[in-house]
Amino acid sequence: MQKRGVHVRARGSPAENPGFRAQPAPLRRLLTRGVVGLIADDAFEGLLHLEYLFIEQNRVGALGRNALRGLRALVHLSLADNQLETLPPHLFRGLHSLTHVDLRGNPLRCDCGLLWLVRWLVATNASAEVGECHAPPARAHLPLRRLRSPDFDCLVPELVPFQALPFQALSVEPVRFRGETLVAVAQPFAGRCGLLHWDQLAGAFRTYATINATSPVACKPLVLGRRLVVVVAQLRGGSHVWKLEGAEPAEEEAAPEEEGAGPGAPPGARFVRLQALGGDLRRPHDVEAFRVGPAWFVAVADSSKAGASTVYRWDRSRGRGGGFYPHQALPAWHRDTDVEALELGGQPGLIVAAGARRPVVYRWAGTGAGAQLRRLTDIPAPEDVYAVRHFQPPGSPGQLYVCLSRYMGDAKVLRWEGSLFREVQAVPARGSLLFQPLVLGGRLYALLGSDVAYSRLYRFDPSAGQFVPGQELAPPAPRALAPVPVGPHHFVLISSFTGNSQIYRHVLVDLSA
Repeated sequence: MQKRGVHVRARGSPAENPGFRAQPAPLRRLLTRGVVGLIADDAFEGLLHLEYLFIEQNRVGALGRNALRGLRALVHLSLADNQLETLPPHLFRGLHSLTHVDLRGNPLRCDCGLLWLVRWLVATNASAEVGECHAPPARAHLPLRRLRSPDFDCLVPELVPFQALPFQALSVEPVRFRGETLVAVAQPFAGRCGLLHWDQLAGAFRTYATINATSPVACKPLVLGRRLVVVVAQLRGGSHVWKLEGAEPAEEEAAPEEEGAGPGAPPGARFVRLQALGGDLRRPHDVEAFRVGPAWFVAVADSSKAGASTVYRWDRSRGRGGGFYPHQALPAWHRDTDVEALELGGQPGLIVAAGARRPVVYRWAGTGAGAQLRRLTDIPAPEDVYAVRHFQPPGSPGQLYVCLSRYMGDAKVLRWEGSLFREVQAVPARGSLLFQPLVLGGRLYALLGSDVAYSRLYRFDPSAGQFVPGQELAPPAPRALAPVPVGPHHFVLISSFTGNSQIYRHVLVDLSA
C-alpha cells in the first residue's frame, strides 16, 4: 500500500504504517522513492525483530539522535541516495547485530559532526559503503573511509567567565614564587598594586598583598634569589622598588626557584619600600625585566615628549640589601610606550615601541659592566605601534614572532628571519591597545582587545603560521592579560581600564560530542 509516496512492505505483505509503530514481528521494511524528510526519535518503536531497513531515494535530511533505538535485531541498514549532510553522534549504538551499512549518494559534510562515524568505521567489523565527502571544499570527493581521527581538530577553545574583580586596572604581571603563581595588578584609580593568588579553600582568587601607590601604571614582580620584589612605576611621586617583608636577602647568582619549593607567604603578607628608582623618568608607561647571565635588569619606557627610557641594573652591593640603579639611557624624545625583552639569536634583546617612530630592536653587546643595548634594526611597521609582544609556537623553539598592537590600524604579526622582522599577517583591528599572545594548556592563542567593539580570541594555526579568529569576548577596554595555571586548570586575568577586570577559565569544547 502506498502512503504519501512511501512504499512499505513487511514479509511481502502490504501494510499501512503510520509512524512505523506496533507492527507484529516484522523482518523487513522498504521505503523507497518517497518524500520522507525527517526520521524522528523512536520512529521504529516496537519493531524488535526488524532485520532489514531500506530508506532509499527519499528526501531524508535529518535523523533524530535516537531514531534507530530498539532495533537490536537489525542486520542491514541502507540510507542511500538521500539528502543527509551529517548523522547524529553514535547513531548505531545498541545495534549489535548490524553487519552492513549503506550511506552512498548523500551529500555528506565531513567535519567534526562525522568524527564519530570515522572512528566507528575503524573499530567496527560491519561492512560499510559510505561514499564520498561533499564538503568542506578541502575534502570534496574524498572517500570518507580514507579519513582518520588525526585529520580532525574538533577541540574549540573557549574562555568562560569565572570571577569579576571589582576594580579597573592597567598592567597584570604573573610571577612564580615559592610554589604558587602570584599576579601583580596595577590599579591606578584605587592607588595601589594588588597581588592576587589562588585561594584553595574558597576556590577563587584572593588578595595576597597590597602596595599603596600614586597612580601606578605598571607593577612588575620578579624573584631575585629568594626575595620577591615589585617595581612600581607611577605617574606621580616617583617610581619605587618594593620587597616582601621577611624574605631572605637576594642572591644575584642564585638559580630560579623550582615550582613547589616551599610554601608561600602567610595571609596578610606585607611589602616595604626598598628604594626609589633614580634616573630622569618623567612619565613611565611600561616596565620589563630581563636577565643577562647572572645579572638582572629592568627597562622602563618613558612616554613623555622629552623623556628617555632607562635600563636599570640590580646591584646587591649598594644601598641596604641592593637595588636597581641606572645602567643605560635610551634615545630621548620618542614618547616610548612599551618595552619587550626577548632573545635574538641566543643574545638578549629589547624592542621599544614609541608614538613617534617605528619600533626599534636592540641587542645586547659587550661584556662585563660596560655591556649595553645596541640598536640592531627597526621593525617595518607604521609609526603608531602601541605595544609589542613576542612568542614562540610550542614545539618550534627556533621560530620567533611578534605581535604589534595599534589603535588606529590593523594589528600585525611578524616573524624574525635572522636579521629583520617580516610581516606574515595583518589582523583587522580598530581601537585596540592589546594584541597579546598566550599559551594555555599547550595551545597558542592571541587576544585582540578593543575599546570600541568586542574583543576576540585567536587560535594559532601552525600549518599556516597564522592566527585564526575564534571566540568573541566583552571585557570593557582591555589593557593587559596574564595566564594563570592552577593545577590542571588554566585561567586568564584580563585588566579593564573602564570597568571590572575579569578572570576567565579556559575550557575546550568538543565539537564532535
